[in-house]
Amino acid sequence: MIDGLQLAQAFVEGVVLMASPCILPILPLILSTSVEGDTRRPYGVIAGFIVSFSVFAFFSRQLVSLFGLDVEVLRWISFGFLLIFGLILLSETLSDKFSALTQKVASIGNSLSQKTETASKGGFLSGFGLGCCIGLIWTPCAGPILAAVLVQIILQETGLESILTVFFFALGAGIPMLFIARGGQVVMNSLSVLKRHSQTIRKGFGVVIIVTVLLSMFQIDLLNLGANSPSAGTAGAASASKLIKPLAKPYTAPQIQGIQHWINSPPLTNSQLKGKVVLIDFWTYSCINCLRTLPHIKQWHQKYADKGLVIIGVHAPEFPFEKSLSNVQKAVRDNGIHYPVALDNKFTTWRNFKNRYWPAHYLINKQGKVVYTHFGEGNYVETEHNIRSLLGLSGGMTLQEKSAAKPFGTAKLGQTHETYLGYQRMQNFSSEQSVGKSTAKTYTYPGFLSVHNWALKGAWQVGPDHSTAKAAGAGLRLNFAAKKVFLVLGSATGKPVKAKVLLNGKPVSAAQNPSAKAGVLTVDSHRLYTLASLDRFQNAQIEIQALSPGLEMYAFTFSG
Repeated sequence: MIDGLQLAQAFVEGVVLMASPCILPILPLILSTSVEGDTRRPYGVIAGFIVSFSVFAFFSRQLVSLFGLDVEVLRWISFGFLLIFGLILLSETLSDKFSALTQKVASIGNSLSQKTETASKGGFLSGFGLGCCIGLIWTPCAGPILAAVLVQIILQETGLESILTVFFFALGAGIPMLFIARGGQVVMNSLSVLKRHSQTIRKGFGVVIIVTVLLSMFQIDLLNLGANSPSAGTAGAASASKLIKPLAKPYTAPQIQGIQHWINSPPLTNSQLKGKVVLIDFWTYSCINCLRTLPHIKQWHQKYADKGLVIIGVHAPEFPFEKSLSNVQKAVRDNGIHYPVALDNKFTTWRNFKNRYWPAHYLINKQGKVVYTHFGEGNYVETEHNIRSLLGLSGGMTLQEKSAAKPFGTAKLGQTHETYLGYQRMQNFSSEQSVGKSTAKTYTYPGFLSVHNWALKGAWQVGPDHSTAKAAGAGLRLNFAAKKVFLVLGSATGKPVKAKVLLNGKPVSAAQNPSAKAGVLTVDSHRLYTLASLDRFQNAQIEIQALSPGLEMYAFTFSG
């Protein structure tokens, strides 16, 4: 059943995103389409934007993985295209050539559809082509909606709902753009003075595009130049009495509900937490990004628990084995977590917060209002400053990133992306045989394995979220680019199983993996295992061979 409320939320988020900094370079481009052309052109631009953005956004995860691209690379490519558009608007010659090019595309479409639209320079189809370009280069700004699609798949929601969510988001962003484009066109058509200077106005839009792109590239926010913000190596930019990047509109903290079990604490409610500063951390114990944040969160608990800070780790499972109380309890013990952990197995609290990420941090003040949020890794100094500010603490805090042990490393440009080994989210599978869903099947390795691709050999059963070795000798081979390789493993029988780990055809050494004696790793529980830690970032091939049936493989993660 389609969730109408979720679609409405996606639409509203699309409208709201019009206020984000990444939209600034696009608006002059939209307005510039109104300088020349008839009344149909803005509709073509917006239609092209909605279609191309929706298609590209929904399939971007597959495209990024297929071509081995990094999201950050796409962002910089988008900046490059925007700068090119800005330069085109500055040059009358380039603008004429670009108009001629879009008109050729429009003419082709016109011939194919056998429509009678006049071949005017500013018709619907020429606008549609430009809108398609705008949609493609704007897609990297829409990270939240792409994350929403991923979460929907994890929660096993329908593919149709994911498609509609992206479409409604694009529609929400497109409709305000249409009003802007049509409004600009009405003004241009009404004021003859502006029409006479349309070339100058077009060049002005080109300047605005280039300036706003440069500001976005270097992450300069004109609206907050006077605000307190941390700078690398400095200590006093932000006052301890003010929050860094607070929410513009704090809101009442959603209820903590539907918790199956509490660890390290009796059940807690929002009313019990009034008067406390609360940090909600959404995490799951096999998520490498979550594990990278734990040292900082544990340190905050140690430093500020007796000063009024309550940290609650809301554990929302990505895989079925993470719903097990005993598995989470073991992970809590192994990671040295002493603050309250709540098992949100049905994603009730997750949905209450409208959360979409692992990890995600929500900082709540003593009045029960969410005043600051951060999604993903990083911003540790900023978050700690805000904790201290809400606690009324001053002094002893410098806005300078402190060196800390990083056992799970960091992400790096060109690194292999997270690779899932179940058919629901499977990508880059390269065995010569097609996948047999939830049935035992024999596979063979291909003669050549491209970077970021993986393959199976021997008897395997590929399930929705993992693959299980059905016989001794069954193997998995991956061509990766990273410095460290991790894999979520488990045992189908509940008893320890062994696996041999090979790097470029040779057993991993003790230096590469101290836990694998002579290259043999013992899998005694469902969790994230380190397969290899290399001396540098490189392209290499890793292989895992099951020494007995029952070895389960869920997902690879990497660091640079």
